[in-house]
Amino acid sequence: MTTPVRTDAVKGPAAGHPQPYGSFTSYVRARGPVLLRTARSLTPDPNDAEDLLQTALTKTYVAWDRIEDRRALDGYVRRTLVNTRTSQWRKRKVDEFCCEELPEPQTAPAADPAERQTLQDAMWRAVLKLPARQRAMVVLRYYEDLSEARTAELLGVSVGTVKSAVSRALGKLREDPELNVVR
Repeated sequence: MTTPVRTDAVKGPAAGHPQPYGSFTSYVRARGPVLLRTARSLTPDPNDAEDLLQTALTKTYVAWDRIEDRRALDGYVRRTLVNTRTSQWRKRKVDEFCCEELPEPQTAPAADPAERQTLQDAMWRAVLKLPARQRAMVVLRYYEDLSEARTAELLGVSVGTVKSAVSRALGKLREDPELNVVR
Protein backbone atom coordinates (compact mmCIF):
# COMPACT_ATOMS: atom_id res chain seq x y z
CA MET A 1 0.00 0.00 0.00
CA THR A 2 1.33 3.47 -0.78
CA THR A 3 1.64 6.22 1.76
CA PRO A 4 -0.08 9.57 1.29
CA VAL A 5 2.01 12.16 -0.49
CA ARG A 6 1.77 15.89 0.00
CA THR A 7 0.61 17.50 -3.16
CA ASP A 8 0.88 21.14 -2.10
CA ALA A 9 4.70 21.17 -2.21
CA VAL A 10 6.78 21.86 -5.29
CA LYS A 11 7.11 18.64 -7.24
CA GLY A 12 9.64 17.15 -9.57
CA PRO A 13 13.25 16.11 -9.54
CA ALA A 14 14.43 19.67 -8.78
CA ALA A 15 12.51 19.58 -5.48
CA GLY A 16 14.32 16.45 -4.35
CA HIS A 17 11.53 13.94 -5.19
CA PRO A 18 12.95 10.93 -6.95
CA GLN A 19 11.07 9.75 -10.03
CA PRO A 20 11.20 5.95 -9.64
CA TYR A 21 9.66 5.18 -13.04
CA GLY A 22 11.03 7.17 -15.92
CA SER A 23 8.80 5.56 -18.52
CA PHE A 24 5.47 3.87 -18.70
CA THR A 25 7.09 0.68 -19.98
CA SER A 26 9.44 0.44 -16.98
CA TYR A 27 6.50 0.97 -14.63
CA VAL A 28 4.44 -1.80 -16.24
CA ARG A 29 7.38 -4.21 -16.23
CA ALA A 30 8.07 -3.57 -12.56
CA ARG A 31 4.51 -3.44 -11.20
CA GLY A 32 2.54 -5.56 -13.71
CA PRO A 33 2.32 -8.76 -11.61
CA VAL A 34 1.15 -6.84 -8.51
CA LEU A 35 -1.44 -4.95 -10.51
CA LEU A 36 -2.65 -8.18 -12.11
CA ARG A 37 -3.24 -9.67 -8.63
CA THR A 38 -5.30 -6.59 -7.78
CA ALA A 39 -7.32 -6.98 -10.99
CA ARG A 40 -7.89 -10.68 -10.22
CA SER A 41 -9.28 -9.74 -6.83
CA LEU A 42 -11.88 -7.54 -8.57
CA THR A 43 -13.20 -10.15 -10.99
CA PRO A 44 -13.49 -13.93 -10.73
CA ASP A 45 -12.47 -14.72 -14.31
CA PRO A 46 -8.69 -14.51 -14.96
CA ASN A 47 -9.28 -13.48 -18.58
CA ASP A 48 -11.56 -10.65 -17.48
CA ALA A 49 -8.90 -9.61 -14.95
CA GLU A 50 -6.30 -9.33 -17.72
CA ASP A 51 -8.70 -7.30 -19.84
CA LEU A 52 -9.48 -5.08 -16.87
CA LEU A 53 -5.79 -4.46 -16.23
CA GLN A 54 -5.14 -3.68 -19.89
CA THR A 55 -7.99 -1.16 -19.89
CA ALA A 56 -6.70 0.48 -16.70
CA LEU A 57 -3.15 0.61 -18.05
CA THR A 58 -4.41 2.16 -21.28
CA LYS A 59 -6.12 4.89 -19.27
CA THR A 60 -2.93 5.36 -17.24
CA TYR A 61 -0.85 5.63 -20.40
CA VAL A 62 -3.15 8.33 -21.75
CA ALA A 63 -2.77 10.28 -18.49
CA TRP A 64 0.96 9.53 -18.04
CA ASP A 65 2.18 13.06 -18.73
CA ARG A 66 -0.38 14.58 -16.33
CA ILE A 67 0.65 12.38 -13.39
CA GLU A 68 3.11 14.55 -11.49
CA ASP A 69 3.86 12.33 -8.50
CA ARG A 70 5.06 9.02 -9.93
CA ARG A 71 5.36 7.55 -6.43
CA ALA A 72 1.54 7.48 -6.30
CA LEU A 73 1.19 5.52 -9.55
CA ASP A 74 0.04 2.32 -7.82
CA GLY A 75 -2.81 4.18 -6.13
CA TYR A 76 -3.76 5.83 -9.41
CA VAL A 77 -3.83 2.52 -11.27
CA ARG A 78 -5.72 0.77 -8.45
CA ARG A 79 -8.36 3.52 -8.46
CA THR A 80 -8.56 3.21 -12.25
CA LEU A 81 -9.01 -0.57 -11.92
CA VAL A 82 -11.85 -0.16 -9.42
CA ASN A 83 -13.56 2.57 -11.41
CA THR A 84 -13.25 0.61 -14.67
CA ARG A 85 -14.61 -2.54 -13.05
CA THR A 86 -17.51 -0.61 -11.56
CA SER A 87 -18.31 0.87 -14.98
CA GLN A 88 -18.17 -2.57 -16.60
CA TRP A 89 -20.37 -4.03 -13.89
CA ARG A 90 -22.96 -1.29 -14.29
CA LYS A 91 -22.95 -1.56 -18.05
CA ARG A 92 -23.21 -5.34 -17.97
CA LYS A 93 -26.00 -5.12 -15.41
CA VAL A 94 -28.07 -3.10 -17.86
CA ASP A 95 -27.06 -4.87 -21.05
CA GLU A 96 -27.05 -8.52 -19.99
CA PHE A 97 -29.44 -10.50 -17.86
CA CYS A 98 -30.43 -14.12 -17.53
CA CYS A 99 -33.91 -15.23 -18.34
CA GLU A 100 -35.77 -18.51 -18.58
CA GLU A 101 -37.23 -17.81 -22.01
CA LEU A 102 -35.63 -16.56 -25.16
CA PRO A 103 -36.73 -13.03 -26.04
CA GLU A 104 -37.72 -14.13 -29.53
CA PRO A 105 -40.78 -16.35 -29.24
CA GLN A 106 -40.71 -19.53 -31.26
CA THR A 107 -43.64 -19.39 -33.62
CA ALA A 108 -45.42 -22.66 -34.11
CA PRO A 109 -46.08 -23.59 -37.69
CA ALA A 110 -49.57 -22.65 -38.82
CA ALA A 111 -52.07 -25.47 -38.41
CA ASP A 112 -53.48 -26.98 -41.53
CA PRO A 113 -56.99 -25.50 -41.99
CA ALA A 114 -58.36 -28.91 -43.02
CA GLU A 115 -57.04 -30.56 -39.83
CA ARG A 116 -58.44 -27.72 -37.74
CA GLN A 117 -61.86 -28.09 -39.32
CA THR A 118 -61.77 -31.87 -38.78
CA LEU A 119 -61.02 -31.32 -35.09
CA GLN A 120 -63.84 -28.76 -34.74
CA ASP A 121 -66.32 -31.11 -36.42
CA ALA A 122 -65.28 -34.00 -34.18
CA MET A 123 -65.61 -31.77 -31.11
CA TRP A 124 -69.15 -30.67 -32.06
CA ARG A 125 -70.21 -34.26 -32.71
CA ALA A 126 -68.87 -35.21 -29.25
CA VAL A 127 -70.66 -32.25 -27.61
CA LEU A 128 -73.93 -33.24 -29.33
CA LYS A 129 -73.64 -36.70 -27.70
CA LEU A 130 -73.82 -35.11 -24.23
CA PRO A 131 -77.15 -34.92 -22.35
CA ALA A 132 -79.00 -31.64 -23.04
CA ARG A 133 -78.28 -30.09 -19.61
CA GLN A 134 -74.53 -30.87 -19.74
CA ARG A 135 -74.36 -29.74 -23.36
CA ALA A 136 -75.98 -26.39 -22.44
CA MET A 137 -73.52 -25.85 -19.60
CA VAL A 138 -70.47 -26.70 -21.74
CA VAL A 139 -71.63 -24.40 -24.52
CA LEU A 140 -72.30 -21.50 -22.14
CA ARG A 141 -69.01 -21.98 -20.22
CA TYR A 142 -66.58 -22.67 -23.07
CA TYR A 143 -68.12 -21.48 -26.30
CA GLU A 144 -69.89 -18.40 -24.91
CA ASP A 145 -67.13 -17.87 -22.29
CA LEU A 146 -69.54 -17.15 -19.45
CA SER A 147 -68.57 -17.47 -15.80
CA GLU A 148 -69.87 -20.33 -13.66
CA ALA A 149 -72.08 -17.87 -11.76
CA ARG A 150 -73.58 -16.41 -14.95
CA THR A 151 -74.14 -19.91 -16.39
CA ALA A 152 -75.88 -20.97 -13.17
CA GLU A 153 -78.04 -17.85 -13.25
CA LEU A 154 -79.10 -18.40 -16.87
CA LEU A 155 -79.97 -22.08 -16.30
CA GLY A 156 -81.59 -21.49 -12.89
CA VAL A 157 -79.26 -23.87 -11.00
CA SER A 158 -76.59 -23.47 -8.34
CA VAL A 159 -72.93 -22.78 -9.11
CA GLY A 160 -72.02 -26.16 -7.60
CA THR A 161 -74.36 -27.89 -10.04
CA VAL A 162 -72.67 -26.13 -12.96
CA LYS A 163 -69.21 -27.14 -11.68
CA SER A 164 -70.08 -30.80 -11.21
CA ALA A 165 -72.05 -31.11 -14.46
CA VAL A 166 -69.30 -29.46 -16.51
CA SER A 167 -66.71 -31.69 -14.85
CA ARG A 168 -68.68 -34.83 -15.78
CA ALA A 169 -69.20 -33.51 -19.33
CA LEU A 170 -65.48 -32.85 -19.81
CA GLY A 171 -64.75 -36.36 -18.56
CA LYS A 172 -67.11 -37.78 -21.20
CA LEU A 173 -65.47 -35.63 -23.89
CA ARG A 174 -62.02 -36.91 -22.88
CA GLU A 175 -63.29 -40.47 -23.23
CA ASP A 176 -64.89 -39.94 -26.64
CA PRO A 177 -63.16 -42.28 -29.09
CA GLU A 178 -63.55 -39.91 -32.04
CA LEU A 179 -61.62 -37.16 -30.21
CA ASN A 180 -58.91 -39.58 -29.09
CA VAL A 181 -58.27 -40.53 -32.73
CA VAL A 182 -57.95 -36.89 -33.83
CA ARG A 183 -55.20 -36.15 -31.32
